[in-house]
Amino acid sequence: MRNLKLLKSLRSSELQGPGSPQCFAVRADTGSLLVASHYSITEYDPRTGQVVTEASLTAEGFLPEDGSGVVVGLQDLAELESACLATAGGDVVLFNLNTCQLECFGSVDSGLTSMSWSPDEELVVLTTGQETIIMMTKDFEPITEVGIHQDDFGEGKFITVGWGKKETQFHGSEGKQAAQRKVQVSPAAVWDDRRPRVTWRGDGQLFAVSAICLQTGARKVRVWNREGVLQATSEPINGLEQALCWKPSGSLIASTQRHPNKHSVVFMEKNGLLHGDFTLPFSKDQSKVKDLLWNSDSTILAVWLEDMSAGEDKQVNTYIQLWMVGNYHWYLKQSLDFGRDSQKAPACVCWDPERPLRLHVMTRSWTSITYDWGYTTERSPGLDAADNANVAVIDGDKILVTTFRQCVVPPPMCSFELQLASPVNQVTFLCQPQRTNQLAALTSDGQISVYSQGGLYNVSLKLLEGIVTVLQEEPLALRQLLWLEDELFVGVSCGLLPTSSTILMLRSSQDADDTLTVRSTEVDGVVVSMVHCSQTGTVALQLEDGQIRKLLWDCPKPSVEDWRDSSGCSINFPVPCVQTALCSISGEECLLGLTDRSHLYAGDTELASNISSFAVCNDFLLITTHSHTCRCLQLSMLSVKGLQAALASDGGQNDETLRRVERGSRIVTVVPQDTRVILQMPRGNLETVHHRALLLAQLRKWLDSLRFRDAFECMRKLRINLNFIYDHNPKIFLENIETVITQLNSINHINLFLTELKEEDTTSSMYPRPESSPVQIQPVPGQKKVDVVCDALRSTMESMDPNRFFLPILTAHVKKTVPELEIALQKVHELRGETPGAVSAEEALKYLLFLVNVNDLYDHSLGTYDFDLVLMVAEKSQKDPKEYLPFLNMLKSLEPNYQRYTIDKHLKRYRKALHHLSKCGEEHFLEALQLVKEQKLYSEALRLYTTDSPHYKALSCAYAQHLVEQQQAEQAGLLLWRCREPAGALQAFASSSSWRNAICVAQQIPLPPDQLALLARDLDCEEAILALITGAVWEEALRLIYMHNRQDITETNLKPALLDGNDNSTAFLEAQVATFTRHRARLAVVREQKEKARLDMLDCPDAELYSEASSVMTGSKYSHSNSRISSRSSKNRRKAERKKLSLKEGSPMEDRALIFSCENDNKEVHNLLKALVLFQFDKQAEKLQLAYEEALQTMEAAVPEVWPEGLQNSQAPLTGPNTTANSIMASFQQQQRPAASQQGQLNV
Repeated sequence: MRNLKLLKSLRSSELQGPGSPQCFAVRADTGSLLVASHYSITEYDPRTGQVVTEASLTAEGFLPEDGSGVVVGLQDLAELESACLATAGGDVVLFNLNTCQLECFGSVDSGLTSMSWSPDEELVVLTTGQETIIMMTKDFEPITEVGIHQDDFGEGKFITVGWGKKETQFHGSEGKQAAQRKVQVSPAAVWDDRRPRVTWRGDGQLFAVSAICLQTGARKVRVWNREGVLQATSEPINGLEQALCWKPSGSLIASTQRHPNKHSVVFMEKNGLLHGDFTLPFSKDQSKVKDLLWNSDSTILAVWLEDMSAGEDKQVNTYIQLWMVGNYHWYLKQSLDFGRDSQKAPACVCWDPERPLRLHVMTRSWTSITYDWGYTTERSPGLDAADNANVAVIDGDKILVTTFRQCVVPPPMCSFELQLASPVNQVTFLCQPQRTNQLAALTSDGQISVYSQGGLYNVSLKLLEGIVTVLQEEPLALRQLLWLEDELFVGVSCGLLPTSSTILMLRSSQDADDTLTVRSTEVDGVVVSMVHCSQTGTVALQLEDGQIRKLLWDCPKPSVEDWRDSSGCSINFPVPCVQTALCSISGEECLLGLTDRSHLYAGDTELASNISSFAVCNDFLLITTHSHTCRCLQLSMLSVKGLQAALASDGGQNDETLRRVERGSRIVTVVPQDTRVILQMPRGNLETVHHRALLLAQLRKWLDSLRFRDAFECMRKLRINLNFIYDHNPKIFLENIETVITQLNSINHINLFLTELKEEDTTSSMYPRPESSPVQIQPVPGQKKVDVVCDALRSTMESMDPNRFFLPILTAHVKKTVPELEIALQKVHELRGETPGAVSAEEALKYLLFLVNVNDLYDHSLGTYDFDLVLMVAEKSQKDPKEYLPFLNMLKSLEPNYQRYTIDKHLKRYRKALHHLSKCGEEHFLEALQLVKEQKLYSEALRLYTTDSPHYKALSCAYAQHLVEQQQAEQAGLLLWRCREPAGALQAFASSSSWRNAICVAQQIPLPPDQLALLARDLDCEEAILALITGAVWEEALRLIYMHNRQDITETNLKPALLDGNDNSTAFLEAQVATFTRHRARLAVVREQKEKARLDMLDCPDAELYSEASSVMTGSKYSHSNSRISSRSSKNRRKAERKKLSLKEGSPMEDRALIFSCENDNKEVHNLLKALVLFQFDKQAEKLQLAYEEALQTMEAAVPEVWPEGLQNSQAPLTGPNTTANSIMASFQQQQRPAASQQGQLNV
């Protein structure tokens, strides 16, 4: 739904020469124009108005001096830095653009009718006056020469197998005679120049030739390959005309055909068959097509036309139309009307080879005009709900308007059409709030047609004297039209200089309703875009070099100033942009721009480099990327750097700003104050998406303004989790429960909301809050969300109208974390006996069955012990009466307590079953005891009987037996002791080694003295063995085991302890090695630091003085310290020594502490190894032995480093005048300490 918009036009009339231009070409490397006329060839730069090079064709004899010569072809050859031209006389001439020399490379006696080079400039095709084709290389070496007219179809001749013959096909009402009827072709039109036309496919593999058939006099198209071999011949086409152009990036060949009732552009495939067409907006004999031209990217087809009949002034009108296709419909996007002046009519037209949207025109009066086009989507600029999200599509003299707020109509259809008298060049919408649905159209005849919702009125574009002449010299004199106010239009026209522009302020004249008064302002630079912001009223201009200007249009005298940021710095785009829009980023107005290379800029800052389209709506920036994503960013929440970071990120899981879209999608428009984004696919079809960021922002607005119904309807339609209604602001929701219920006003909607409730906070997981949004605190701390919402809604509905909201009340009961099914069933049962209200009991029960599994509901109804309710549920379920009626009848025949016990046991509610069974009397106690044992309900059972009852004693004994089985013999003994079972208690205490309790119970029994002594000895022996095992004294423990004949302890305690000790020792050795390695490395660092400090001290000039003072101070302090230590106990002395040996980094004696920590004694490993070997744990012993050896080897290898020779020699007792007895003794004891303990190894 894009239109073509004129960005700028460059008109240059400085070039003058005899005759008129005949051929035209553009130099791809310099952009200058090559023009061949009847007399000369000229290279001209329209930007400077200077002739670069020129050479006479008549002086060299290539053309006659009387001006009757014709140049039939002109081609720029960039590789040779030359231009090749062919004359009708038969000469092929090369014009060197550096030396301005002309050189003839060959001549054809019969003359030449056309010349066409392949796109890669490797081959050239010439057609001669003898109706032949000459193909040559770029060095003009002949490849082949064949006749244009061939009787054979070509290598691509169709193969028929019989069943597809025309004679066998159905011809409808025409009958079988149509099969024999042959196509009658008329001769070519009188105005046809009868010259062959040659066109190449974009890849240079095929070329097509259109020539007059010798037999019929009509044109026929033949397709040849690169080797000059005929491939196909077109089918007979009546009315085929001379224009011919092969689509560069496709297989279609464009030509024109005149029908009895219309004039069409037709397309042929490479096999010569027709494939599609569109009708030109002219009557049958009104105009003729001089040429067809595809642009380099095959998106625009230019049709060059001329009226067939002259007017009263004997002049004909000339047009250039630009057509585009979308969704298989051809749109006339621009129509350039050059008027009836023959000198202003185009003599040559061509597209720029490098810039696909640049069109070059050379008039007969040597005036060159360059048009630069850009794509634009004309959308209404409104930001409020009154804007219909209009998009206007130009299609010739019609404007196709689609109102996307009401409906999404795929093009080429639309909501409504506006028919105008002339082709439309520009469309603009009124930039006034609440009135943005009004539009204005500038047509090719210079009129502005204004459409409002009520009707249409026209304003003739009549301008003041002095500007009329300038504006009427060429088509599209006014561009970049904006409708700022009711009676104010702003446009751009060419300036007085080629490098300037004129801003025109067009207002309705007070004297006449159909005229406009003009105020103008000159701009130093060529304006290529102009945008308006309806919120601030700012109008921003962009110049062709990317500079940004601000138009002060609401002043008495309009003016233009530089665009500056808040700090006063001038801001410009680094490169020109083809699409611009004004927006506010973090409160500062900014101009966004998108280049033709997909770079998006905010002023002079590049935001991203893979953007295919963008749009600004309200506070949001929406973009589509070439990685097939659509982003939506809230501008008020982000800075420019934040935008850069957001566009550079890939987006996380639940990133609401990012969504995938179809490949090649572009933004058409965004519906204001809505959630819809309209995208157009490359083929032309439309797709509506509700972007998550827009959607959530709109939902937050609705919920903040208590519009719960709008939010609910939108969320339900777009599948947003309904928990968001509560999670967005729980406090507001709970304070407005009645408003929520009133606005929803639907039982089904309330039920839907309740059934979707869950504990998850959707604002933390699925729909994260914006960074600036405060986190909402749960209003009822400690309670679950579902329960809070269900209770709040239920209580409110019960207070409003319990009958009407009966079903939602049931839902609130059922949906709670612990479903209140019994309460819900009871409410349904109560409803059965009441007067029918909004819902009957049967309907309510049926609804409950929809919410809850039928078996669960049946079980819960059974748990109410209400058989009427059970029958009501069973009848509504799919259960077979043969299944439940016998069971219910059996239950009814039982005693009430035993009946409830049976029901609870059936429902596996064993605690309730036990409670009811305890009330059933003595005869059922054994059954109760069995239930207690099966379900392990001992604690609950003991609470149901008095402590002095025999039932209590039986339950206690059973409980004690269970505790013994669970290895809790001591607790079992206490339980038996309290229920007066001393014998069992003694046995339990003895097995648990609880010797104190065992002695007490033995005295209470009482036991004979000899048995009591034996008991005491056994208990004491076992305690001793267990203590030795715990202390890892394996040999002594083993001695006591055999002394007291307690080999059972070997299996139960000793062997498991050995295995645990093995695991602990292995882990301990690994930790010791790691600690040793760490301390060893730290010791090297500390020693290096101390040595460096000592050397620094020696380098000081006063080192000797400091040394003496230090010695005195150290000696005095040491003496005093040791005098204090001598008065302490040995325990305190050891404690003081440990404080000195601190491993804290930087402590004075850290090095000594590290040495001390490196000394380890691992004697326990030796004893453990012997015990493991004794009990045949060889694998475990071997693993421990290896770990032990590795640890010893690591420590032994570090002995020279940790305990160097110098350190060992320095361990002599410290003596001297400053020592004390304590210091000498400490030094002597330190010398006697072994450097490292060595352990023997046990080879296993």
